[in-house]
Amino acid sequence: MANAKDSGAARAIPTAGPDFEHLLAQDVVIEAGGSAPTGAQRVAPDHSPRARTGIVDSAADALPKPGLVVAGDVQREVEQFLYRQAELLDGKHWQAFIDLFAADGVYWMPVTREQTEWEGSPSIFAEDKLMMEIRKGRVSHPNAWSQAPMWETNHLVSHVAIESETATTLEVRSRFHLMELRRDTVRHFGGSYRHSLVRDGAGALKIRLQRVDLFNGQAPFDYVLQVWV
Repeated sequence: MANAKDSGAARAIPTAGPDFEHLLAQDVVIEAGGSAPTGAQRVAPDHSPRARTGIVDSAADALPKPGLVVAGDVQREVEQFLYRQAELLDGKHWQAFIDLFAADGVYWMPVTREQTEWEGSPSIFAEDKLMMEIRKGRVSHPNAWSQAPMWETNHLVSHVAIESETATTLEVRSRFHLMELRRDTVRHFGGSYRHSLVRDGAGALKIRLQRVDLFNGQAPFDYVLQVWV
């Protein structure tokens, strides 16, 4: 039998009251107001029945810059560099992939296309070479679940455009599609790459910043990404 103290605690638990079903039956409307949309409404305006339509995000929806027609074989050199990166990922050559980055290189996958920085903001990936080495050690462990048998990826890279070129740097954009097989499950990821490339002392291309924007990053998935896309 419960003592008096237990009985008092049970009676202290609040209830929703007789109007609970009535409250559940009400429609919840998010007021758009006169200010710019924020939070989920900004990411997916159709979440609000009163959200404004036709809003163009200047950063995410700006007209792409025309690709440069560069002299010599720079276009092909950049394309072959990106194709090489994709092959290294699909072959699970993690160290060779990391070696494509400059000493101060960063791999960044923001949560939304609107993000302009990773300090103080959530990101799916935000890794310098040290953090990439740590991830490599984890996925290379013999007991790494993410590397279980029947796990493979296949990258396709296209629409490679050089937006700007100087004697030391190149700004490049491209598109990608990734198919991932894990046992009997196939997942697809797609989006865009933005590479800031520099040349090392020998003239070889290195990555100073790789930004990866997933167009389906907000979709529900059974498990999180384990390695770079």
